[in-house]
Amino acid sequence: VQLVESGGGLVQAGGSLGLSCVASGSTFSIKAMGWYRQAPGKQRELVAAITRGGSAIHYADSVKGRFTISRDNAKNTIYLQMNSLKPEDTAVYYCNAVPKWSTWGQGTQVTVSS
Repeated sequence: VQLVESGGGLVQAGGSLGLSCVASGSTFSIKAMGWYRQAPGKQRELVAAITRGGSAIHYADSVKGRFTISRDNAKNTIYLQMNSLKPEDTAVYYCNAVPKWSTWGQGTQVTVSS
């Protein structure tokens, strides 16, 4: 499987960004998927997860009410809409299955300035 994330960038606190992740491979539609992030000096954490049917099943407490995960199985793509961004959301964002595949994409950098 290959994972390609995009959509990151630099945004001011309070702003919004939308991330996308395209996954190759026929197993995408049968897997729960998630967005993970890793901030400098911290462990990678699961931010949001969605079932294969498109129901969000997990949001980290720190992003509840601000982030929305969604997916389009026809396009092998998952999305993360991030609103009301905070400096502490600064991280490299990755997508992967839940539970994770061994392969990771390159991630996409999100930087939120105060």
